[in-house]
Amino acid sequence: MNKSKATEKKRTGILTSASELVEMLGLVTVAVMLLFAFVVRLNIVVGESMEQTLSEGEYLVVSDLFYEPKAGDIVIVHDIEADPYDDPIVKRVIATEGQTVDIVFGNEDVWTLYVDGKEVEESYRYIVPNKITHGTITAEYSLPITVGEGQVFVMGDNRNNSADSRSQAIGLVDERCIVGKAIVRLLPFDRFTVFKNPFGN
Repeated sequence: MNKSKATEKKRTGILTSASELVEMLGLVTVAVMLLFAFVVRLNIVVGESMEQTLSEGEYLVVSDLFYEPKAGDIVIVHDIEADPYDDPIVKRVIATEGQTVDIVFGNEDVWTLYVDGKEVEESYRYIVPNKITHGTITAEYSLPITVGEGQVFVMGDNRNNSADSRSQAIGLVDERCIVGKAIVRLLPFDRFTVFKNPFGN
């Protein structure tokens, strides 16, 4: 084989490899777009209500594919009628349909959560004494309360700084208002986390 033919063959090989690379990148791009269009989505944490589990500005991968709420799940709620909390909010599911929630309030950092009469050990709960930014930490209505059909009771992990189901504006959340369950903390990379349900659900 002469030099010109060898050079041409080499050039053809490079072009073929480049074409295959572009095609592969195109397929990957389409796959990622389909994934985020139909299976998962990205949500940004806004506010401090899930400290120290989540911090403001973090990116979560969220999915509602075949999702059924379970106590302990971190979820994104978007209820357009929950004025002034009608933007998407991130909370933790405390109880689901048919369960009864009761809270025995002490002072600002001593109180106990009960679901169906059993005390709930909340390893994720975070309370900063004397820092109350959403009224009191108590509920704005009488407890105990039984969660209705197709509803969930949610709270933020940062209990003194969370508007959640204790508020009349939010109250019991319709499951149809759940955008999805947080599966992964994607960003920042040094905080990458695959979330596990603390109750093993």
